[in-house]
Amino acid sequence: MAESDDGILRCDACPVLCRIRDGKAGACDRYANLGGRLARLDALLVASRSDRLVPLMEGAKDWSGEMLKPSESFVTGLGAGTTYPDYKPAPFIVSAEIDGVDMVTVVSEGIFSYCGVKVKIDTDRYLGPEQAQVRCQGEPVGHVTTAEYGSQMLSLGGVRHFTGGSKREGTVTCDALLAMCNGEAVELQVDGGSAVVVQAGAPPIVDGEQEQRMRVGCGSAAMGMFAQQWFGHADEVIVVDDHITGVMSEHQAGRFLDVPPAGIRVRGRRSTPGRYFQVAGHGSGWGGTDIDDPLQIIERIDPEKAWPGLRLHMVSTTGEDAAWYVLDDDLVPVPGDMPAEIETVVARIAENCEPALSTVLFMAGAGGSLRSGVTENPVRLTRSVKAALTRVTCGGAPVYVWPGGGITLMVDVTRMPENSFGYVPTPALVAPIEFTLTRSDYAALGGHVGAIIGLDQVPGRDGKLRVDAWNDANPWPL
Repeated sequence: MAESDDGILRCDACPVLCRIRDGKAGACDRYANLGGRLARLDALLVASRSDRLVPLMEGAKDWSGEMLKPSESFVTGLGAGTTYPDYKPAPFIVSAEIDGVDMVTVVSEGIFSYCGVKVKIDTDRYLGPEQAQVRCQGEPVGHVTTAEYGSQMLSLGGVRHFTGGSKREGTVTCDALLAMCNGEAVELQVDGGSAVVVQAGAPPIVDGEQEQRMRVGCGSAAMGMFAQQWFGHADEVIVVDDHITGVMSEHQAGRFLDVPPAGIRVRGRRSTPGRYFQVAGHGSGWGGTDIDDPLQIIERIDPEKAWPGLRLHMVSTTGEDAAWYVLDDDLVPVPGDMPAEIETVVARIAENCEPALSTVLFMAGAGGSLRSGVTENPVRLTRSVKAALTRVTCGGAPVYVWPGGGITLMVDVTRMPENSFGYVPTPALVAPIEFTLTRSDYAALGGHVGAIIGLDQVPGRDGKLRVDAWNDANPWPL
């Protein structure tokens, strides 16, 4: 931080180096010039497991840390500030004694130029072809990646969208990811596909329709689960699925029950007995196909095997679509009233479908600034994390650290405190991050031991502190 003769402060909390007049905030709205002092505007967040939470007023300056138990309090990176430009210790390096062991938590906010989100959308609806561009406000912000079991997947953000395109592309990408990570709804459009509204922890909205259920499984899996319940109440069951359509009389599950051949051949490519691929195109119809009439997938009915009166049940992988037919004398399927026993199984399919949600995982690489804020020899921190001597958290939430080089992490944003994320206009996202380990291990990796403070010194002179209850869904980092 540097001050000019006219009272303007230069903020060095990120590479933008804003010049801030007294009473004004920088471009990120996170730092301000308050009477000639550079101040972090958000209060430092401490999460407490104590039954007694001390109420604090916004901007209070008389906080005394001894009112909280060190063993029951975790100082998060939210509101801590950054280590930019690299060489200085993290804003807070806090010690606590836990069951007779001296622990240290290194607390910071990371400026993540290399970051993105992985989005899991529980739907059978077709969002678009793999590798298709995903756009927000017309700008490319990511792409469709490989679908998973009952979910469509998006990969959004990343340094190439932040910095590799136009300035507007970088700005829109940053804004979209910031909103998404902070739990806001974001509307996306897939090239050649659907419009989808994504909000972490909420049902996705695809082309204006809110999803209710994540499918019970593919058509083959549904056959394995429910064939015995259909047995005796239907002569043939076809579970319509965009990926793997199941046909009971051919399927192994039907064979185990001695279901006789029904002679109904579905379209598509037969994989193994009773399992068919590519029965229709992709879409928002039955089982993620582009059909609204399930009889469209029937290629032919063999008069040598089928018979008048044959009971045919067709159902989707969520149970949202179901139909009942009886073959007439010409072996033509005629719609009929669904028996109660079949309705019960359709309801059970729906019961076994989990609620459809959008899941947002923030993914980032902890680089030079973060690691230098922990130790003068950053590779030792990486080795300590990989050796499970150091636990990494984001706002206290557990993270998954990828194998291989570096500290590349993923975290479920719904397990982090509200509004954990900020931004800098480089552009990049800012997120809380903490490294927790024993004091002896911290000293061994060359940590900034001289910067260690106790909880009674947090947040320091003129600082602000906020105390929230610990999220019991997360493991205790200490």
